[in-house]
Amino acid sequence: MVRPVALDAPADLYWDPFDVELDRSPYSVWKRLRDEMPVYRNERFDFWALSRYEDVAAASRDPHTFLSGHGTVLEIMGPELRRPGLIIFTDPPDHGPLRALVSRAFTPRRTAELEERVRSICTELLDAQIGSGGFDYVADFGAQLPSRVISALLGVPGSDRPEVLALIDRMFHIEPGVGMVNDVSFGASIGLHDYLAGQLRERLTRPRDDLLSALVEELSLEEATGFANLLVSAGTETVGKLLGWAAVVLDDFPDQRRRLVEQPSLIPGAVEELLRFEAPSPVQGRWTARAVTLHGVTIPAGSKVIMLTGSAGRDERRYPEPDRFDVGRPADQHLSFGVGIHFCLGAALARLEGRVALEETLARFPAWSVDRDRTVRLHTSTVRGHSKVPILVG
Repeated sequence: MVRPVALDAPADLYWDPFDVELDRSPYSVWKRLRDEMPVYRNERFDFWALSRYEDVAAASRDPHTFLSGHGTVLEIMGPELRRPGLIIFTDPPDHGPLRALVSRAFTPRRTAELEERVRSICTELLDAQIGSGGFDYVADFGAQLPSRVISALLGVPGSDRPEVLALIDRMFHIEPGVGMVNDVSFGASIGLHDYLAGQLRERLTRPRDDLLSALVEELSLEEATGFANLLVSAGTETVGKLLGWAAVVLDDFPDQRRRLVEQPSLIPGAVEELLRFEAPSPVQGRWTARAVTLHGVTIPAGSKVIMLTGSAGRDERRYPEPDRFDVGRPADQHLSFGVGIHFCLGAALARLEGRVALEETLARFPAWSVDRDRTVRLHTSTVRGHSKVPILVG
């Protein structure tokens, strides 16, 4: 048995993904982790954490050592976890064929064809706010846009969309001490699973021109349900958080907002900069298949390892002046969509939604101010952002 070899952390250096106060402004702690403890050990919750860009990228590219099959969310990770058919909890060799199958159903062509629909939804939602004096950029726009888009892509009936969105919101309910492992979240997960399984069973006998039909043609019912669940929940939640961060960060950096108004061609790069600067999902879990030694520290086999993609995006070793938000920053690969075999299948759609949302927002509202007293943060062990961002517009 390989025993862990770790340096003792300074008494005042502490991080865990459940601490709400730390989550409000984790940047200084992340910097200390990168500088002082690039392989950090948290005894309380029994995990190790990697915080530097190169270490997170290397671990992401080594799925044979850093496994996903034992879970990627700290609350549920363990030696016996098994989620058949759920692609984010799948390791090689099972992962490759499953990804190939779902990739054929979720093609770049199908995504690109959605741009007109995305722009139409943005137009409808944002035009309704002209002359209002202000609105909640997340509740009234940022959360609605991806919900409508992914529902249309999958083939979820419009009449069912509010119910699905409510289930997703409850799935991310957290309780102190247990995180997302609670009755509310569990009940919502079961409800969403049952709903999607019912829709997929219907497609088996009455296929339509939608992604649910394509999934159930390529996959087993169990696999298709797991993948549809991932798409609808992740596709709704993370894009909503990205747009919430866009409202907040562009208000923090009004000079950068003006640049986008004056040079809309910078918007695609601004989406990448937002993802680097404020990753909607800054924490990813892995399980070590063997002992790993980094920076003189040995992580034993069978250990929980947290990859801090949010910290990696602020790593001075990779990005000059990483705490400066710059929409003109040269495009460089960030880790917010992952890298390697688990690179986000929905990345193209998220980029499309982010770009069109900013184009249409800035065309109508070139300036706004965030009502900081009424913003509401959402915090889980893997998602970081806002559930409400009230803005005042002229």
